[in-house]
Amino acid sequence: MNEVKEALRNIEQNYKLFLQQQFTFIGALQHTRENAHDMTRPVASISQVQSYMDHHCNNSTDRRILNMFLNICNDLSKLCHKLESVHSGNNVTNGILERCKLFLSHSNDLSTIRAKYPHDVVNHLSCDEAKNHYGGVVSLIPIVLDCMKEWVTHTEKLPRQVLYNVSGGSAISEKRAPQDAPARAAISQTPPSVHLEAQTSTSNKDNVQVQGSKHVRKKNLNDTKNHSGKLKGPWKPPGRHAF
Repeated sequence: MNEVKEALRNIEQNYKLFLQQQFTFIGALQHTRENAHDMTRPVASISQVQSYMDHHCNNSTDRRILNMFLNICNDLSKLCHKLESVHSGNNVTNGILERCKLFLSHSNDLSTIRAKYPHDVVNHLSCDEAKNHYGGVVSLIPIVLDCMKEWVTHTEKLPRQVLYNVSGGSAISEKRAPQDAPARAAISQTPPSVHLEAQTSTSNKDNVQVQGSKHVRKKNLNDTKNHSGKLKGPWKPPGRHAF
């Protein structure tokens, strides 16, 4: 998901640069339409812009701005495929992706779509340009970007189990975790009886040692008393010794 957000931010930055040059873009379309003798129909598809650039573009400035538009559309199309690999899909997110794919199809008719508030790309056109020529083509990128952001918002509300890392690593780890859990539990948990027996055995050994130490001390004390009694008998008056 982080990779998707980063890719979306990069596309938005490129679009901001493109948006600053909207008048240049409209001028390039105007020039190429004149060269193609195609002044009546609106610019209604990505393939039409591609054809203008490939066959009717006479200067580097027009070629650069038309190529910039096509590159942003191509990046959005690639991001659509990446979104499919990140999320297994539900009705809402799949519907959003299908809408994005439809908009980005090179043959799709863009003439009727219009970007609405807060986007003001259509407002920068004259009434004739907006209605009859360029209203759809300038609305394409902001509409698709809004769809992408809507997809991210819906996906982040879903349970983590249905998300997949683009590289595949996280999905594998999540699948293995439940399988490895019993083994880890068996290793980490020792039966209570084993602990109890070990504690009892240790306690018995300590009791034997303590009792043994008490017995030795008592025996030594008795031996000392007996030994003292043999060395020092009862007191007798001097000069008289009874046999």
